[in-house]
Amino acid sequence: MAAAAVPTTPVTLGTSSLGGRGDESEAALLADALLRSELGAVDTSNAYAGGHSERHLGAAVVRAGGLPEGKIIYSKADADPDTGDFDAARVLASLEESLRRLALDSLPLYHLHDPQPRPVAEMMAPGGPVETLASLRDQGVVGAIGIAAGPREMVHEYVRTGAFDAVLTHNRYTLADRSARPLMETARELGMTVFNAAPFGGGVLADPSKDTYGYAPIPEELAGWLQQLRGLAADHAVDLAAAALHFSLRDPLVDSTVVGISTRQRLVQLERLLATPVPETFWSDLEQLGEPPASSID
Repeated sequence: MAAAAVPTTPVTLGTSSLGGRGDESEAALLADALLRSELGAVDTSNAYAGGHSERHLGAAVVRAGGLPEGKIIYSKADADPDTGDFDAARVLASLEESLRRLALDSLPLYHLHDPQPRPVAEMMAPGGPVETLASLRDQGVVGAIGIAAGPREMVHEYVRTGAFDAVLTHNRYTLADRSARPLMETARELGMTVFNAAPFGGGVLADPSKDTYGYAPIPEELAGWLQQLRGLAADHAVDLAAAALHFSLRDPLVDSTVVGISTRQRLVQLERLLATPVPETFWSDLEQLGEPPASSID
């Protein structure tokens, strides 16, 4: 069975922190801005900010009189926050919660989100969560189903099943970590839509003061490579954050790059980075630098 088509934009606006900082008025303003933004689709999840991300986006949808024409919102199924259950019943409940919070009747894409540490075979079993997602797709409640998680070997295993239409990987295909390339290549061979999230590696590619990559300590060898990368950017007068973003945007393996937006100012910064040119000479010299050493995330 061919993978279902997923509507995408080159950039997707991530909302993992929306509503998680306790300032209701600012969260509402950000949700409105995300809905109005022409920069791209919006990505959320049942569990983001304890459900507040979906809630604020849904309130913005209501204030706008419905989802603006052409605007896309994706979400994800998460385990029960109280019991940890992630069975078929939980997938159904998760989607029901997501649709209610978002004030929508359907979604173009609904991911299975962070299923680890549960075995892939358990999640793929007959009558289980993945089969339930596929049934929801068949019913037209969701247009497509995806797998969204971090651990690359696990994600690759899900991709190889051929059960999904899309995959979202994060922190593992950036200027400083190319470890997700094999799973992305497999996804492309299967006709899946590929979302590449966290192009700044948890911030280290945008802020040199950061001492972690993907929220884990940076190995010494990678730290040395990053210093060379920063030197290369300086030699070409390139904003490293812009280069990190465009690395993902220009890659044919990537359909959409997911960028986390925690404040309205981040929307302004993203617009600036999108408009910042990166010369071809930077990319050719980057190839000469070679593949980055392994990071400390799996």
